[in-house]
Amino acid sequence: MRRNSDDIKLFLRAIPNSYGQVFFSDQRLFAVILMVITFFDLNAGALGLLSVVTTNLVGFLLGFDRKVISKGVFGFNSLLVGLGLGIYFKPDIHLILVIIIAAILTLLIAVTLQGVIGKYALPYLSIPFLISIWIMTLSTREFEALGISERGIYTFNDLYIIGGDPLVRIYEWWNELQLPRSLRIYFISLGAILFQYNLLSGIILSIGLLLFSRISFTLSLVGFYTAFLFYEVIGANISELSYSYIGFNYILTAIAVGGFFIIPSTRSYLWVLVLIPIVAMITITLSRIFTLFSLPIYSLPFNLVVLLFLYALKFRIRDSTTLSEVLIQHNSPEKNLYAFHNDVIRFRQHKKVAVKLPFLGTWTVSQAHDGEFTHRDEFRHAWDFVITDAEQRQFRGAGDLLTDYHCFDKLVLAPADGTVEFVLDRVPDNVVGEVNLKDNWGNTVIIRHNNHLYTSLSHLKEGSVRVREGDSVKEGEEIGRCGNSGRSPYPHLHFQVQETPYIGSVTLEYPISYHINHLPGGFSLKSFTHPRLDDRVSNVERSDLLYNAFHFIPGKRYHFDIIKNGEKGASTWEVNTDAYNNSYILCRQSGAMAYFMNDGDLLFFTHFSGDKKCPLYYFFMAAFQVQQGFYQDLAIVDRYPLNLIYDQPLLGLQDVVAPFWKFLRSEYECRYDWIDNEVSPSEIRLVSRAGNSVLGRMIRQYDFTIDLNEKGIRKFTAETRGLKLEATCTG
Repeated sequence: MRRNSDDIKLFLRAIPNSYGQVFFSDQRLFAVILMVITFFDLNAGALGLLSVVTTNLVGFLLGFDRKVISKGVFGFNSLLVGLGLGIYFKPDIHLILVIIIAAILTLLIAVTLQGVIGKYALPYLSIPFLISIWIMTLSTREFEALGISERGIYTFNDLYIIGGDPLVRIYEWWNELQLPRSLRIYFISLGAILFQYNLLSGIILSIGLLLFSRISFTLSLVGFYTAFLFYEVIGANISELSYSYIGFNYILTAIAVGGFFIIPSTRSYLWVLVLIPIVAMITITLSRIFTLFSLPIYSLPFNLVVLLFLYALKFRIRDSTTLSEVLIQHNSPEKNLYAFHNDVIRFRQHKKVAVKLPFLGTWTVSQAHDGEFTHRDEFRHAWDFVITDAEQRQFRGAGDLLTDYHCFDKLVLAPADGTVEFVLDRVPDNVVGEVNLKDNWGNTVIIRHNNHLYTSLSHLKEGSVRVREGDSVKEGEEIGRCGNSGRSPYPHLHFQVQETPYIGSVTLEYPISYHINHLPGGFSLKSFTHPRLDDRVSNVERSDLLYNAFHFIPGKRYHFDIIKNGEKGASTWEVNTDAYNNSYILCRQSGAMAYFMNDGDLLFFTHFSGDKKCPLYYFFMAAFQVQQGFYQDLAIVDRYPLNLIYDQPLLGLQDVVAPFWKFLRSEYECRYDWIDNEVSPSEIRLVSRAGNSVLGRMIRQYDFTIDLNEKGIRKFTAETRGLKLEATCTG
């Protein structure tokens, strides 16, 4: 029974989403606006709806993925087919039969293209609509039972049925509105996307587009006016090339390339300016060819250019942050943009294998990248590590003996999970001051982490290696001990990352993942950086109390007593994972969700959806990034995604210029404030802050505290202008 109910909800959700997907949107209000516009021609609107329902229903009956269907990705092509046929033919029972057949055909084409084009990670756009409507147009020329519709004659009758005389007057007034020629063509071209060739439809659609996405609206103008100016320059008339106002090809191309499939940026806008003339040339060419068959080209130029461009980008030899494809689609250029900036700043390195420091405790970099001794040319990306005392000395006493050196015979660990590729363990350790040039690298272990990533640990102590070739090792597992073999005048550990499995391979510039930099005045957390000369570094030493408090296990529940501005309440949270294995905390009362990642070293909150007034939102802000080792007064800084912090209208203004300039900022800082006992702690306090600024001027600050004990999160507080919240965990 529950499944049937869920299926009905998904089916009903698929209907409006099929309308929104015409503009790559999943916003319900915008979808309703589009649906209303299609009913300006009552018959076409009804047949478009019939086509959507037929496609989604058949998709459900055939057993296709219901969640995919509910997003409207199949239904929007059928909608366009239904509208196109409904506009062209007179409505009767014969046309209804044709619409149903066309809807099923469109679905089959869409599913097939999803498999064929989808394997290249490319969208099929409106190709199913094109194939289906061309087939129907050509085949129905032999159908004598179908009559050609005399468009425009019954428009007023349809509008009168929908809204009476007031709607007819509004329609007349808007269509007779005196506007500049270019703007009039823009509005009609916009409405033509839904087969509505009138000014009012385009104006309403443009308002809906502006509400849905400021970036999409801006790009629609950029795309159209680039084409308009191009036609003016070459001496062609954009409004006379086709009766169907195919200017929508430029609008859709601009939105797709400038902000939907590509992250909005200066580069994406520039490519819109480059591609639009190409679309124009293809439009002119195809219009002449298709005229021979008396067929409209519809959105073919848009499909060709967008697919060519997206496919070509896949052959780039390196990723670009200035012209980047959207990997996780949020169905909004703004959300895509803000999420991308969040990912670039916070998670750009997370796809890499996390290579940690290969030792315990705090060591000093005695030679870094581009070192003064041996780290040059092809061996420039390597480190030498030693242990120094409080006086920065590497040894005790005179330093004549190997055992005088603090690092000699200390454990050397696997920097990441992998397989031992090479082992050399027979080279004697040198007397201090001497070197072995014959066995330059000394005793060495090379570990393969993937097919193009290896780490090499050299100058190990003779006879200390604990692994053999072919052994699987885990990060932190003992490999051997630090020695003085090979070209090593004093005990130290040589560590490098390389692409090949051979001793003496060319080094690879590759970062060390999370580690602590020990400074004279405190500590600094480093994330995926390259330790520098004389840096004193260590891996994050995890605090069990911190780790347990922020180890959110799926299925676990938290109950909080809330006092918000003096009013008492309660909040229950539950840790869950979604179908894509993304972890999140769900607020049972509000339905809000805070998504997070935890790699054992750091907790990251990645996204929030839902009520921003619920306690979970303030916890999301307070614990936006938490490092799970306690270092007194360690400060962690980060930035929040703007769309998760700011609201309209301020965010709307930022949206317009976001691809080029950010005048809004929202910064996070977390400080490790207090611990009751560093050896065996039972209580820890973290203090964090969020600061929102406009043009560098602070407009709002949030102050948070998080108190932890052996049971986990004991209490957290949030305070800002007009808010004072205290949440105490009761279980």
